[in-house]
Amino acid sequence: TIYRLSSKSNVVKSLLTALKNGKDVTVMIELRARFDEAANIEWATKLKDEGAKVITGVNGLKVHSKICLITRREKGKKIYYACLGSGNFHEVTAKFYTDIHLFTADQSITRELRALFNFFDKNYLIPKMQRVTLAPFNLRSKLISWINREVRNARAGKRAEIFIKVNSLVDEAIIQKLYYASKAGVKIRLIVRGICSLIPDFPKVSENIEAISIVDQYLEHSRVFIFYNNGREEVYFGSADLMTRNIDYRIELIVPVLNMEIRQQLIDLMELQWQDNTKARIFDADENNEFRKVKDNQRKLRSQVSARDYFLHLYQLTKSTEFEISSN
Repeated sequence: TIYRLSSKSNVVKSLLTALKNGKDVTVMIELRARFDEAANIEWATKLKDEGAKVITGVNGLKVHSKICLITRREKGKKIYYACLGSGNFHEVTAKFYTDIHLFTADQSITRELRALFNFFDKNYLIPKMQRVTLAPFNLRSKLISWINREVRNARAGKRAEIFIKVNSLVDEAIIQKLYYASKAGVKIRLIVRGICSLIPDFPKVSENIEAISIVDQYLEHSRVFIFYNNGREEVYFGSADLMTRNIDYRIELIVPVLNMEIRQQLIDLMELQWQDNTKARIFDADENNEFRKVKDNQRKLRSQVSARDYFLHLYQLTKSTEFEISSN
C-alpha cells in the first residue's frame, strides 16, 4: 500500500525491478494523499504502464495503512512475509520521522493481510480479522473493549493501566471513554504530539490521566497502545490516530506485538519517552503547555537521544551474539 512516496522513490524502482524479473506486483496507491496527489497519480501511471496491477483507492475510504506483503512459494506452499507499521514508504520522511515497523512471518497475521488485499481488489469481500484490528470495521469496538477491560479490573481492585502514544487525540467518544476509565480508577498516560482535546487532571473527571507532548528534532509519528490487562500486557501499534476520520473513514491497521522480546522493546521505548524532561511539554487543564522540569536528584533525559542509545545498545548486543555464534 502506498500513501506517500518520495519524488525519486527507490520503493517504486524496486517494484519495477521485480516486474522485470517476472514477479507479480500489486500496488494499492492512495490518490487522495493530501499534498501528494499529483505525484501519486504519476507513480500509479508509471507502475500500470510497466505491468503492475494498480488499485487506486477504495470507494468512500482513504487507505492510510502502511503494508508490504511478500508471497513466496516454499516447498509447494504459499508463505507470506510482511512489513507493516506507522510510517510511509518514503525515503525522505524516513530521515526525520520516528516510526515503528514490524517485519513478520507470523502467518496468523500475514494471512489476514492477504485477505485485506483481496478486499482492496473486491470491496465486497470484507475481511474477518482475529489478530489484526482494522478501521473502519472493528477498530472503534476493539478500543472500547480494551478500555472496558481495564475498567473492570480497576473496579475489582486490580492494577489497571493504559499507555497510549498518538499524533492526535480528538475523537469525542474515545475521550469520553477515557474519562470513564479514569473515574473508575484506571491510570492513564498519554503521549500526544499534536492536538489533544482531552483535558487531563480535571477534578472528578480525569484525575487519573496524565498527558505530555514531545516535539524535538525528529517528528514523532508512531502510534502505540499498551493495556496492562491484569499483568498480561497487550501491546499494539499501527497507523491510526485517535481521530474520527481515522477510526471511521480510513483503512487503518493496529497490530499486536506477539514476540515477547520486541514487545519489551516497545514498552521500554514508551517508558523512555515518558521520562523525557527536556522536550516534553505537559498538557493540563489550564493549557499552560509548560516544559517538564528536571527535578532534584533527577538526570536530564532527552528521549530521542536516549532511544537512539537504547537501540544502538541492542544492536551492539546482537552483533556480539552473532560473533560468539560464528566463533563457536
